[in-house]
Amino acid sequence: MSVLRVAAVAAPFDRDLETGFARISRLIDQARADGVGLLALPEACLGGYLANLDGGADGPPALALDGPEIRRLAALAGDLVVTAGYCENAGGRLYNSAVCVTGDGVLGNHRKVHQPLSEDATYRAGNGFAAFDTPVGRLGMMICYDKAFPESARSLALDGAEIVVCMSAWPGSRTSPAADLARDRWKRRFDLFDRARALENQIVWLSANQSGTFGDLRFVASAKVVDPGGEIVADTGVTEGVAVAEFDVPRVLETARRSMGHLRDRRPEAYEDLVASRY
Repeated sequence: MSVLRVAAVAAPFDRDLETGFARISRLIDQARADGVGLLALPEACLGGYLANLDGGADGPPALALDGPEIRRLAALAGDLVVTAGYCENAGGRLYNSAVCVTGDGVLGNHRKVHQPLSEDATYRAGNGFAAFDTPVGRLGMMICYDKAFPESARSLALDGAEIVVCMSAWPGSRTSPAADLARDRWKRRFDLFDRARALENQIVWLSANQSGTFGDLRFVASAKVVDPGGEIVADTGVTEGVAVAEFDVPRVLETARRSMGHLRDRRPEAYEDLVASRY
């Protein structure tokens, strides 16, 4: 039996890249000491997220996929598989992106497809989802609001993803904030999406998130690991921390899909016009 230990982080990150890298280095060192093979860091952990979602916030530093910061992240990762969010500069166009690295370099890159509120004032949208092979299995990535759309995770599962990592900077409610963040309605939605996406695709799900506050935003943290049955097996709650769990991934997927195979039992001909539909 080959067991993989995975970890999802809830932590605060701001514009100070050096402070961010110091935090990431500590998290990677601790993960390595704990025998973790896959570490998921939050959205925008390299340079922080937007200070607000009203369209006028200054963005984080723009980094190139082949630039020194991503190479530095890869060097820190070493023998671990690490996913992290950053602002990608590609030919002068900015994307809210996520990268997957090991010490050998970049394994995958994802540009956030779905943009909430006024995020499109800063970033362009990505245009797809693709799984990729890593030393810990076939992986898929998405960012924050992407998980509100079932098609995102389903696309990755149909592309063979065994594990999906969703990196977020998910805040609490802006219009009806709860004094107790654990009871916030946006926190509740965050958790529901995590569990539903794992269950409907019968995959291992890692959810990393920013914690604390930045600008006008108060993040719900709630990093977690969800099994293919939709059960939360590790969770940080609404504070900074690391959710750690371990799986024999092929085995838990096979067990989950043995009788009720959600991917196997699909009937695409019954909803073939779905993509062409309009709201």
